[in-house]
Amino acid sequence: MKIMVGLGNPGAEYAHTKHNVGFMLVDALAERIGIDTWQEKFNSLIAVGRIDAQKVLLVKPLTYMNESGRAVGPLLDWYKLAPEDLIVAHDDMDIAAGTIRLRRKGSAGGHNGIKSLLAHIGSEDFSRVRIGIGRPLPGWTVVRHVLAPFPADDATKIQEAISYLLPTVECIVTDGIDMAMNRYNPRKKKAAKQEAHEGEDAGKSSAVLQIERQEGEA
Repeated sequence: MKIMVGLGNPGAEYAHTKHNVGFMLVDALAERIGIDTWQEKFNSLIAVGRIDAQKVLLVKPLTYMNESGRAVGPLLDWYKLAPEDLIVAHDDMDIAAGTIRLRRKGSAGGHNGIKSLLAHIGSEDFSRVRIGIGRPLPGWTVVRHVLAPFPADDATKIQEAISYLLPTVECIVTDGIDMAMNRYNPRKKKAAKQEAHEGEDAGKSSAVLQIERQEGEA
């Protein structure tokens, strides 16, 4: 079994805030795989479903963001699962709103929810689904930023990111984080430009390429 955890804060007042994009992704995944029944257990809302033949436990901790590990740690122990079976979705201020990044493991990077997970699990070897929320506006504190709703333009980007991440998470569950990173992580611009250049070269005759290269050398 895999555990898919979305980080966030419980309560209607936080439902649409930037800090709750992890909850948003888990809710969207639950709808996609036909889950509509949740139960409260281990300081979390949990639901069990399947992605292909793989059993998956969806989790929304009720401990508030900074104590997320207090909920997730006991769940791993109860189901006798390793950190490698854990997938965590969370907000990230270091990437632009609506941008996604997948990671196989790593440090907290200043994120208090991830810090709590590391403290209670004792390992950084769990998959991360990072959803960009951008940096605070000038004069805004970090707390004000993460607990504010998205402006209209960014809200659209977030919905697009969540739609993109649904098959991404399914790939992590069925094929592993490395395969998902290869398929779904945004490609670096330099690599994309290089590939485009190579594609242009492939469409030219060898004679034209030879002339261009000779002119370049001159």
